[in-house]
Parts: sequence; structure tokens; C-alpha cells
Amino acid sequence: MARRRQNLAEALIEATSKFPWWAGVVLAIAAYLWLNGIAIGEVKVVAQPGRMGELISQNLFRTLASVGQYLLPFAFLVGAAMSAYGRYQRRALHEQVAASLDRGALNNMSWQQFEALVGEAFRRKGYAVTETGGGGADGGIDLVLKKEDETFLVQCKQWRALKVGVSTVRELYGVMAAQGATGGFVVTSGEFSDDARAFAVGRNIELLDDKALHALIRGVRVSGEAASAALASSPACPLCQSTMVKRTAKRGANSGNVFWGCPQYPACKGTRPA
Repeated sequence: MARRRQNLAEALIEATSKFPWWAGVVLAIAAYLWLNGIAIGEVKVVAQPGRMGELISQNLFRTLASVGQYLLPFAFLVGAAMSAYGRYQRRALHEQVAASLDRGALNNMSWQQFEALVGEAFRRKGYAVTETGGGGADGGIDLVLKKEDETFLVQCKQWRALKVGVSTVRELYGVMAAQGATGGFVVTSGEFSDDARAFAVGRNIELLDDKALHALIRGVRVSGEAASAALASSPACPLCQSTMVKRTAKRGANSGNVFWGCPQYPACKGTRPA
């Protein structure tokens, strides 16, 4: 089904809702001060032959500013409210799943809720998370993670009794190469085929099935429990017990080799052989 075309106000609200709530408030204040200054400003063009067009343009701009000084901040504030409410919903969903022993709960939520849950889990692991909104349950890259100067891409696959095949992992690897991402994650409420797991080896791609996702969620909720915090497919850092990520050496005698590195680098320099 084709997506309904948005008007300007709807587009502004949706865009603002993806920012932190306070960013929408700042934009609302800045927009009001700017437009209000225009609305109450004096017309600088004198009504005289040859300059009537400029006078009309300035008056029209002031009229638009008079209306826009209320409408534009309102749109930003609505987006800020949606952002704050969305943050509340993600936290509540995370706590609900973390407290539940039923892995089937992952299949009972919508794909939007599933992506929000995964994003919240990574956010609590110290990543800056951008929800790109792939456009559907299988709409490409769903989350972009940032930590330090590294970028990780996440593809979410949530469906009942889903087995993710190798084509999905190949697709993610291609996007990683095109965007220069350090690594990637494919997260599912189901499981992965043997071909998918084999393809991910050595390519800085982590495959998180329902068990690994529950370990991630329950681990980040209960601080200090390293065994629960570690992903099923990733070892713990020997120094700080953080869940390690695969990296590729870029210099030295081991250049090009894959190894497990601590996500807290450079604060922690723990490594393990891959």
C-alpha cells in the first residue's frame, strides 16, 4: 500500500519526534523568536512608484510570519511530546520483556514495537541509536548505532516462527560495505539458518536470535551480572566484563585479522582472539 503523502505540518511533527524531546522544545522557542521578530518588525520599503512589488512582498512575509510564529512552534512541541511519549513507551516495553520469562512475547508485538525494543536494548548498552524506520517489517536497515567513532547497522526480523536465511545477512553485509560501517547486527525473534550463521563468521556481523536478544535485554537491566549481560554469541571482555564486538585490525603485523575487542575502547583495551 502506498504511503499517504504528508503535509508540511505532519512532516515537521514526524521529523521532530525522532529527535530527543528537548530538541523539539529548543526548535519551538527558536522558531517563535525568529518569526515573532519578523511579524512585529517595521516595513523598510517606502511606498513609491517602482517599489510596490517589494512592499507587497514584505507585507506578505510579515503576514505569514504572524501566523507561522504560532503554528511552527506548535508543530515542534507536538513532535517533542511524541518523542517523550515514545521514549516512555520504549522504556516500559523494555522493562516488561526483561521481567518476562516467556520468549514468545517477542512474537506477540508489532514490528514497530520490536524495533523500538531492540533500539532501547542497544541504547542501554551505551550506543547512540537512530531509528531509520525501514518502512515495513522487512524494510532494510532499521537502526543505526554509534559508539565513539564507529557505526553499526541493525536489521530487525520479527515474525512468528521465522528462520532468517543467508540472503538477509548478505544484504546487511552489502550495506555495511557501501556505508563504511564497522559492523552489523541481525536481530530476530526466531532463529537463523546454518548458512546464515556460516556467512556471518569473520564479517563483523552478530546474529542475535530470541535467546541472545533476551540475554541482551535481561543483562542490561540487571547491572553487575556479566553472565547475563553477555550476548549468547559474544564473549565477555577479560578486563571489564562488557560484551565484546568483532573488529578488524587496521595496522601492524595483524592488519586485516579479525579479533574480539572491548566496546569501551579506548577506556578499556581488552581483546580476545576471534
